[in-house]
This record gives sequence, structure tokens and C-alpha cells, in this order.
Amino acid sequence: MDKQRKHAVTGAFGYTGKYITRRLLDKGAEVITLTGHPQRRNEFEGKVAAFPFNFEHPALLAETLRGVDTLYNTYWVRFDHADATYQRAIENTCRMLEAAREAGVRRFVHVSITNPSLDSELPYFRGKAVLEEAVRQSGLSYAILRPTVIFGREDILINNIAFLLRRSPLFAIPGSGDYRLQPVYVEDMASLCVQAAESDENITLDAIGPQIFTFNEMVDLIAGNIGRRPLIVHLHPSLALFLSRLVGLLVRDVVLTQEELEGLSSGLLVSTMPPNGQTHLEDWLNANARTVGARYASELGKHYRN
Repeated sequence: MDKQRKHAVTGAFGYTGKYITRRLLDKGAEVITLTGHPQRRNEFEGKVAAFPFNFEHPALLAETLRGVDTLYNTYWVRFDHADATYQRAIENTCRMLEAAREAGVRRFVHVSITNPSLDSELPYFRGKAVLEEAVRQSGLSYAILRPTVIFGREDILINNIAFLLRRSPLFAIPGSGDYRLQPVYVEDMASLCVQAAESDENITLDAIGPQIFTFNEMVDLIAGNIGRRPLIVHLHPSLALFLSRLVGLLVRDVVLTQEELEGLSSGLLVSTMPPNGQTHLEDWLNANARTVGARYASELGKHYRN
């Protein structure tokens, strides 16, 4: 990687964007970030200049991106909340693409999801497919990476499964729990993103870990590593969602959505491609058994509360 090139990362103070930023800085690259929280304290103070997204001011957004070689886009929403909707995220990302083209950005590295489809009944997966098509039609050199569930210190799903296992005498699994997922480590994901920036070839690839678990197997693995064995109960999905909403009231967050459950149970979080992530979930859990699930990871707290 040419150290003289400037890179922009959306959400460098968040989750995946933070790990991409760390890798770029380790390589000696100049990095700026586009963020919804430009004043938020962060580990990169003095190293990464922060700029607002300026989606409503395309000229300012283009000016921010002028001189940027590669833009790494992790921007998206997990669910509709107030005016932060899937449709708004699609519109904003299209504005970002146009601003990047106007600014002369060479490469657009876009984080999508496994198995997106324009025909999907799930707005999350359909929206991701719409954006993939927008990236392909942008005229920019691009790499589209499709992760499954990304795990790491700041992840939502695995951390909060551990949180509930630590604190409850029982744990509810929606349905049979036989549906599968193929988690990828956030460091591996960041590495794949940075590698993808070094080419001019337009590529689309899944970013996937080396192991496939049923949900039952993953819960059992997490429970064993943190030394907790609550009673596991299998509930009808609608009842499990109802209970998740009750938990959400206690933690002031959205714990699980109908769409997330449907995507998981439909097998959309596994890939038929060979794995390109190296880190095994069980190894990471062994190394982080004392801290995973020690605190609840709030989606609303992370993105909508300062």
C-alpha cells in the first residue's frame, strides 16, 4: 500500500470501521473518517480527522473526499429507527457514491451482507442488494465484501447472547435452533477490506469465517466458554420475539427484530464459498471468556445516544 495515499473510512469510531482504520494507520496511511458523531471521543484523537457525513450537502461531502484514494463504506442501519431508515440509508449511500465520483476517489470498498437479493422480502437484504447495484453502476472501481455475522469485542449478537447467558437462569432459542450461521472475526474482515483496496479489479466476494454452527451449537459454545449452563428452552419464534421485546424494555434497546430472526432462520448468514477468514470463534471465545458478555452492547446507545 502506498503510504502517501489518503483513505476515508465511514464510522471509524464505531465497530468494523474502527478495525479498518487501525490497519490503515498501522501501515502508515493517512486516514480521515466520515461519521455521525464527529465530536465523540475516540482512540484515534490527533491521528484521524473527523468530518460529518453531510449527506444533505453533497458539495461539502465531495470536498471532504477530494484527494481520497479509497473510501471504505461501512455505513448502514441495523433496523428502522426514527428517521434512520433503510430507505434513508440507501439514499444517503447513493449521495456518498456520487460525491466520491465527483471528488475523484479511485476505489470504493463497500461492506454488504451475504445473500442479498432484489427479490428478498426482507428490507435489510433487499436494501443491501439495491446498494450493491448502485455501487456497480457508479463508475468507480469497487470491491463489495459480503460478511455474515461479524464477531469481536464490540459485536452485538454474540456479546449479548453471552450477556443473557451470564444473567438468566434460562435462555430462550427461537424455533428449533437448527438454522446455521458462519461468523467472521472483525480483524479478518478488516484485513479483507484493506487487501481489497489494493487492486483496481471490480470484485464481489463473501467475507466468511472457517466454521459453520447451528444456533444451538453456537449458544452451547458460548455458554461453555463463559462457564454458564442455564436451562435452554426452545420457543415459538413469535413468543421468543415477544420476550426479546420485554428484555429490550429493561436494557432500553432493540434486542432482536422479526427480520433478523427471519434472515437467520432462512440460512442467509452462511456462504457456499470457501472461507477467507482465519479466526475460529471458539479460539476467540477462549481468549476472551472473562470479558465477552460482561456488559450489554446497546445498538441504540452506540448510534443514537451521545
